[in-house]
Amino acid sequence: MKKTKANTKKTKAETKKPTAEESTEPLATEQQTDETLTLETPLSPINECVDHAREVIATQLGRVKAKGYDFAPEFRDMTTQLYLFGVMWKYAEGLEGVTDARETAFSAMETMLISDRVPQKKVPKRIEFLRKMSKVEDGSNALAVAIGYDSQLDDNSLVEVFDHYIDVVQVSGAFWRLYDRCKKTMLYGGLFVAFVVIWFVTLFMPGNSAIAILAAGLISAAIFVIPVFLVGLWIYHSKIKKAESK
Repeated sequence: MKKTKANTKKTKAETKKPTAEESTEPLATEQQTDETLTLETPLSPINECVDHAREVIATQLGRVKAKGYDFAPEFRDMTTQLYLFGVMWKYAEGLEGVTDARETAFSAMETMLISDRVPQKKVPKRIEFLRKMSKVEDGSNALAVAIGYDSQLDDNSLVEVFDHYIDVVQVSGAFWRLYDRCKKTMLYGGLFVAFVVIWFVTLFMPGNSAIAILAAGLISAAIFVIPVFLVGLWIYHSKIKKAESK
């Protein structure tokens, strides 16, 4: 009987529950397996296009910066995005599971803009704008799209795109700065003139009604803004004619 009790105690000791360290080992192994599977999950075609575009633009930006171009920021960004769209379009054609490479490239561009912290409300409008600008009047691809489509990694293709627009006045940085100065002059100058006239009429002509005072301010602002606008328009046409005569 004593031996039986001893054997029973021994059996219970052998079948005791595993310690905390022993019980967590299988869980840790399962977690590692899940992480490994997650890391080995293939990228979607859209993400592959984005990664390829970033790899391409990384080799192009240094060459563009070295050229010292002076373009309007909006034109520079638009041209670069159209170029990358062409790059991703060509790349998407070689991916499995892609039925419409052009649309995949637009989806990749949308993903790229979002990851670059472009405000999410502006992204759909930007994509629609790029759709419109990706083709010219005859239905063919825009220059930046065509060159991006035919580009090779680590070539000078983006420089080639910008070289076509060096002598185009409308997209030059100097012209854009002139436009920006004229716009600010009209806005702030008109507001200042309107404020001064309203203050003067209110202080020295107290008998006028509020509508008459406001009308005086608006008329005085228009008298300032219109000549500034006409001068800016004249400068614009003179620069365009000068560029066309070259």
